Amino acid sequence: MNEAQRRAWLALGLGPHWERRERLAEDVGDSEQADVDLAAYAVDPTPPAVDRIPEELPHAASEQRRAAIATCGWSELREMVAACQACGLWKSRSNTVFGVGDERADWFVLGEAPGAEEDRRGEPFVGRAGQLLDAMLAAVGKSRRSGVFIANVLKCRPPGNRDPSPDEAARCEPFLQRQIELVSPRLILVVGRVAAQALLDTEASLTSLRGRVHAYHAASRRIPVVVTYHPAYLLRKPEDKAKAWVDLQLAMRSSVPDPA
Repeated sequence: MNEAQRRAWLALGLGPHWERRERLAEDVGDSEQADVDLAAYAVDPTPPAVDRIPEELPHAASEQRRAAIATCGWSELREMVAACQACGLWKSRSNTVFGVGDERADWFVLGEAPGAEEDRRGEPFVGRAGQLLDAMLAAVGKSRRSGVFIANVLKCRPPGNRDPSPDEAARCEPFLQRQIELVSPRLILVVGRVAAQALLDTEASLTSLRGRVHAYHAASRRIPVVVTYHPAYLLRKPEDKAKAWVDLQLAMRSSVPDPA
């Protein structure tokens, strides 16, 4: 790529990324060097003056990145997510977890972040929590293959499955917004406190967010939002499944189109 392209990619936080071999060796202690595969790092013959993307993107670059994402179609958006280096999570991920399901779904189901198995497979909500989510959706006649698109606030796994930081959520937010715009769902079903707080920009508790219909604005549309428990929580507290069923019923009522 030419110099202009390289600078644009770095400004957008999308890569490509290089590190000088000697710089990498300085960054790890002697005891750690044996575990570092230097061959895994591509080296640019004319490396940029700054090896790493700044932790804080300048406002202009941030707006430029958001504007670029806002014009993407599905294939372009997938490529941008896969190449993203806008926060430090790219360093520890095995795969980005873009999302899965019907790209013109009635429901958009949103969780917080990939776990270890999702990171390994590149798909959201797998394992026991994913099986329970599938059962919940099947109870209202939906599945991840038809009528539902499933994604997370973050597209990369936070180490140790910790909660996403506000900065990480902010860096991923343009991707999520564009996904919602492209799907154009009738309803967003949010599972778990962390995802609900991120989408609705609130610090309210899950208890206070459940039981009522919220709104998310995308592409000049007001999309109803219903909040319920995360399937992983329901595996630990199965006595709350009845409450989750009440939430699903509210979601069903809220996603029915208005009569013409």
